[in-house]
Amino acid sequence: MKYFGGCDVGSTYTKAVIIDETGKIVSSTTIRSRIRSEESAKSAMQNVLDEAGLKSSEELTYLIGTGYGRNKVPFADENISEISCHAMGVHVTDPTVKAVIDIGGQDVKGIAVDTDGTVKNFAMNDKCAAGTGRFFEAMARSFEMELPEFSKLSLKAKNVIPITAQCTVFAESEVISLVGEGKPMEEIAAGIQMAVAKRCFVMAKKAGAVDGIALTGGCAKNDGLKAAIEKVLKLKVIELKTDPQLMGALGAAEYARQKGLHK
Repeated sequence: MKYFGGCDVGSTYTKAVIIDETGKIVSSTTIRSRIRSEESAKSAMQNVLDEAGLKSSEELTYLIGTGYGRNKVPFADENISEISCHAMGVHVTDPTVKAVIDIGGQDVKGIAVDTDGTVKNFAMNDKCAAGTGRFFEAMARSFEMELPEFSKLSLKAKNVIPITAQCTVFAESEVISLVGEGKPMEEIAAGIQMAVAKRCFVMAKKAGAVDGIALTGGCAKNDGLKAAIEKVLKLKVIELKTDPQLMGALGAAEYARQKGLHK
């Protein structure tokens, strides 16, 4: 049996996946990224190699690096952009999905997926951290909550308190002021989720979303954001059967499988 690997070194988290000849996931991991991308890649790959019962990455037929630190994956046979890998990861998980919003630690991407899993079109917001994973971490800190707890808070809101600031720093100050004034925290949280959903609107249009859209990245686990996106975009958020945070690594592993099967 041949095995293939994908290592997605993100700015916040590093993910790795090993699949077999059939494309089945053998092992996967998600760890917090370290300062040095190379160390993140080594730690993540060691996790999946151990889980798969393999001694080293040399036992993999082919391995592809992707993500923010893709050039720092020392054992990769080649590197492919995270945009291509997220598209392919979603495609092998659910071939019916044609539009994706990837909300990473530092940027937001809208991706149109072609029938073979390649990228048809994409748009990217990398000029500002607002609406990214780092933004949500800052907002959760303002509420003195862990991220999973914060992501569900807005679901209890009866009203929405709009957040007007477009910048992460100013938005955090605005939120702290609103909390200090004693405004209902769930309504402030609803305003935060709605502001991010509106930022995703342009990305969804660029991705050609018509009926539904899939979310990838860690923010895809944010229940409040999913609800806000469905309301703002008037699109169904398609639930992926595989962990949405693994899509980049899975796509990289699938590209490795395609390239390495005949090696």
